[in-house]
Amino acid sequence: MLAISMLEEAPQTDLAWLIWVVLVIFVIIVAIGWWVSTHPKEEKPAAEEKSEPDDLTKLEGIGSKVSQVLAEAGITTFAQLANADKAKVEEALKAAGLQMMDPSGWIEQAVLAAKGDWEALSKLQDELKGGRRV
Repeated sequence: MLAISMLEEAPQTDLAWLIWVVLVIFVIIVAIGWWVSTHPKEEKPAAEEKSEPDDLTKLEGIGSKVSQVLAEAGITTFAQLANADKAKVEEALKAAGLQMMDPSGWIEQAVLAAKGDWEALSKLQDELKGGRRV
């Protein structure tokens, strides 16, 4: 009540409109903040961010035939191979008649390739033979 009477008694100035503008801006900011907090941002899984396939034959032990088998299993990027379940990859290889292949080294290499750490990948590949540690 005191605030209302003070406003009524206060001398009218040319800046009274500025108070209303600041008040409206404040209300808009609060409303936007509320809306953003109640509508969380949808994130795409990392594997779906990149749609074009990588050349998996850059990995030691993967040739064109294995690359094709992996593509048929839905693995076409370094990130997908890095995040792939080893058992799933082994199952795809077994179904293609390549049950003697071990994807462990491929997954390890794919982690580095997905990060773009080509120097570390090159060092790792020097330690591998056919995609396996020697």
